[in-house]
Amino acid sequence: VPDGAENTAPGGAGYSPVQNSLMHSSQMLDGQGFGSTVPGLYSHQIPTKVPVHPSSGQYNFGGSQNVSLLSNQGSGQTLNRPPAGLISMAPLQHTSSVPQMLPPSQNSAAIPSSSSSFVPGAYPPALSNWQYGQTPMSQPTGSQTNHFAHVAGTLPTQPLSSGSTNPATSYQYTVSPGGPPLQNSYMKPGKKDKVNIRTLVQWHMFGLSYTSGYKTTTYPSPVPQNLKMGRNVGYSYPTLPPGYQNASSPGAPGMQSSPLQYQAGPQPFPQPALGTNHITGSMSGLSLQPEGLRSINLLQERNILPTTPLQAPVPNLHEEIQKLNCNPELFRCTLTNIPQTQALLNKAKLPLGLLLHPFKDLSQLPVVTSSTIVRCRSCRTYINPFVSFLDQRRWKCNLCYRVNDVPEEFMYNPVTRVYGEPHKRPEVQNATIEFMAPSEYMLRPPQPPVYLFVFDVSHNAIETGYLTTVSKTLLDNLDLLPGNTRTKIGFITFDSTIHFYSLQEGLSQPQMLIVSDIEDVFIPMPENLLVNLNENKELIQDLLRTLPQMFTKSLETQSALGPALQAAFKLMSPTGGRISVFQTQLPSVGVGSLKSREEPNQRASAKDIHLTPSTDFYKKLALDCSGQQVAVDLFLLSGQYSDLASLGCISRYSAGSVYYYQSYHHQHNPVQVEKLQKELKRYLTRKIGFEAVMRIRCTKGLSIHTFHGNFFVRSTDLLSLPNVNPDAGYAVQMSVEESLTDMPVVSFQSALLYTSSKGERRIRVHTMCLPVVTTLNDVYLGADVQAITGLLANMAVDRSVSASLSDARDALVNAVIDSLSAYRSSVLSIQQPGLMAPYSLRLFPLHVLALLKQKAFQTGTNIRLDERIFTMCQVKNQPLIFLMLMTHPNLYRVDNLTDEGALNINDRTIPQPPILQLSVEKLSRDGAYLMDAGSVMFMWVGKNCGQNFVSQVLGVPSYVSIPQNMTHLPELETAESTRTIAFISWLREQRPFFPILHIIRDESPLKSSFLQNMIEDRTESALSYYEFLLHIQQQVNK
Repeated sequence: VPDGAENTAPGGAGYSPVQNSLMHSSQMLDGQGFGSTVPGLYSHQIPTKVPVHPSSGQYNFGGSQNVSLLSNQGSGQTLNRPPAGLISMAPLQHTSSVPQMLPPSQNSAAIPSSSSSFVPGAYPPALSNWQYGQTPMSQPTGSQTNHFAHVAGTLPTQPLSSGSTNPATSYQYTVSPGGPPLQNSYMKPGKKDKVNIRTLVQWHMFGLSYTSGYKTTTYPSPVPQNLKMGRNVGYSYPTLPPGYQNASSPGAPGMQSSPLQYQAGPQPFPQPALGTNHITGSMSGLSLQPEGLRSINLLQERNILPTTPLQAPVPNLHEEIQKLNCNPELFRCTLTNIPQTQALLNKAKLPLGLLLHPFKDLSQLPVVTSSTIVRCRSCRTYINPFVSFLDQRRWKCNLCYRVNDVPEEFMYNPVTRVYGEPHKRPEVQNATIEFMAPSEYMLRPPQPPVYLFVFDVSHNAIETGYLTTVSKTLLDNLDLLPGNTRTKIGFITFDSTIHFYSLQEGLSQPQMLIVSDIEDVFIPMPENLLVNLNENKELIQDLLRTLPQMFTKSLETQSALGPALQAAFKLMSPTGGRISVFQTQLPSVGVGSLKSREEPNQRASAKDIHLTPSTDFYKKLALDCSGQQVAVDLFLLSGQYSDLASLGCISRYSAGSVYYYQSYHHQHNPVQVEKLQKELKRYLTRKIGFEAVMRIRCTKGLSIHTFHGNFFVRSTDLLSLPNVNPDAGYAVQMSVEESLTDMPVVSFQSALLYTSSKGERRIRVHTMCLPVVTTLNDVYLGADVQAITGLLANMAVDRSVSASLSDARDALVNAVIDSLSAYRSSVLSIQQPGLMAPYSLRLFPLHVLALLKQKAFQTGTNIRLDERIFTMCQVKNQPLIFLMLMTHPNLYRVDNLTDEGALNINDRTIPQPPILQLSVEKLSRDGAYLMDAGSVMFMWVGKNCGQNFVSQVLGVPSYVSIPQNMTHLPELETAESTRTIAFISWLREQRPFFPILHIIRDESPLKSSFLQNMIEDRTESALSYYEFLLHIQQQVNK
């Protein structure tokens, strides 16, 4: 069995692997965000112009944003590493005494430890290591050293016969137009070799696109530059652990590897050992800012909020290893220095856990097709950049330390066409990679994409007008639904009865079939209710055009949601797929009917609020759905209490999503119409994975104990995800079960096995490596305050439901008190007055205060129960970057935008104003300010704001003529208007949901919502930031 359980998800790849396509770097611009040029594309084609900032992928770094891709380097650092392994290179010479790879016992990637932690590896890097926009590529991909000698696993590797000109498999790769050739800064100069590349997709970079269908194109390989390595890991193999000497790789320096070079048998390559002191010694100061070690008195230093978005801390690893690390937006740990023991973790009073964004849209993703996927025989870890090669024929697993044989076909590198360099294969050069899975990863043929839409058509629903918007959006995007010739679609509507629609070929119009027995639901004519989208498109379009008018005269007020979901489940069970259900009220008849539990006057009493489901019907049905590979997504469009605490279970346990449009009405609340339209388009066209399972593995000694997100835990560590989407985040808590002595680093790996909408079985793997530390000071030094806040928010939602809201709030405050007390008593040598915090945790009290004021956890009577529950759903299901924005909004002054420091993306200039503190004292009546709170934006215009801004941006003659409900900026032919609109559009493009923009004046009714987000100020029910610090100080000094 290829994997203990990853292969238990039914569905497999009924595909024949693309031949000679060792690796297609498939550019996944599928489900872009709003304004995307290629909304629903899920093919291996790449648009001729790669958006430097794909609209949905807020983590792609192109344009002038030089952010290292797969590494968490601070902003402003640029990665010059070209695509992995595409170019034949001269062997490298070891010029440094830095050890090349971990001795067997130390070969693990370190992860920071905190009391609760997330499993690493779940966040795919924004751009795979293949292409880094904007920096001149100065190093061929393949040339990257493998820093814990890597091995990668699934490319076919039979050597070719010597006369053959085609590599066993082929890569696509990007060539930088003009300019110096791609240089390999780790290699000695050698002659130009020709590399044969068969591109499977159109690939392109820096504005040049090379499309070579299945033709063989020959590009000269770059001339490698002088070798300059901090550490030779990965270019040669250590013989046996303790004392490796330094030696050159096969082929003397300066010799070039011939295109087909076979070495006789395994050749050991000695290399120095990588010991703990070496790592920490050579790494200290490489990536941490010098201020990382200083203490801060939070009561004195008030202006600690950075003016640019906070970056994830860079793990204290050698830069060559760190270059290979997983992008923190895909996978990050709460502690980037992992405590060696649980006792040390307990002493630090910080949670240890991982935050993952495993299926995120990526601009480039290395995709490998091979008959063999190389994995550890013991723990089933996929070969990755952090394994060690003992010699050419043996590699040591970085999670369980077992020594494995290198399969014969893995010895050949089809990119360089060299035999005997397994450590240069893409699997060992990329921390994020996708494998095309062979048939043993399937329990059944891959399922077709099946989409079933279930619509509430009661009087209340028709009154809101939502059906018109949804039908039109669906009609406009039918051709963009991810899928292929096998895609199926069906529709059910319901009020107190259930209506099915036969879309049988040959009918002149869709036929409605009504089932009024909701006590014992059955499926009439099951063969014609889910039909092939391509073969029956006209009937489907007819139905969508007539649906909104069919029920306009209905007086039926009842809602049989439970029976309608049962019918949907029966219809979908044979295939699996996605159910999208639209509901506008509390279900009132049949199974699953609910009663109102909200009393508006008691919203405040924290003891009494109903956060738990009132019935287990929806959870049980969700688990049945999960077992049949069906996920349910819930769209709740309601002005009345609808008991989302109960209804949300249908999505939570089936790995679906919840969307909530409070008080949706097409006339009374028109801004919601645009929001629904934009978000539904993204939902319908983004990429989707079916019948998926995800497993997170970590180095021996670490263990995972709690998972957060929407899924069902099938076995102790296997998450069942009937559908997986690119907008879902997950979190896990971890503990240190056995002391990590003698381990300089630990590793985390997430593997997501899924069926693509094209019917291919694929495995997406992310691997992260972190150092292990032995002192409390080092644990604090590597704390990732955003990840800690995100994990604590997930834990607080669980505590609210299992105990009470006030318990959860207390636990959040105690998390700050405990960690700062531990720091004060165990790290600070001299006790100082004030509230001292390590630099890494300087924003911790502010972030926790922001959580306490967030809708999920705040007290007060102004939050509707469904709104609170929806925010809790978002905490559990949002990737960290969005969760942080919803918790602590960004405030910008926008009446004086300039091009200074602006980004240039796709010929657009995007201003980058500084981020301001969330306090009224930062506002001036002379200015205009934009608050970006993630799912909503406010632009507050001061009374004395310059006439220039009012007329050139808002397009009105004076301040008093700004309309009360203004939600759009006019597109004016002025520089000010262009800059402002460009900035807001850019912010919107970077996320999968659509924030409405509210333009408000001083006397606007929405001003209170704007002020509610001023985290640092006092509100009727919450402390100001300064008061909160005083409270923390009082508790810490007890």
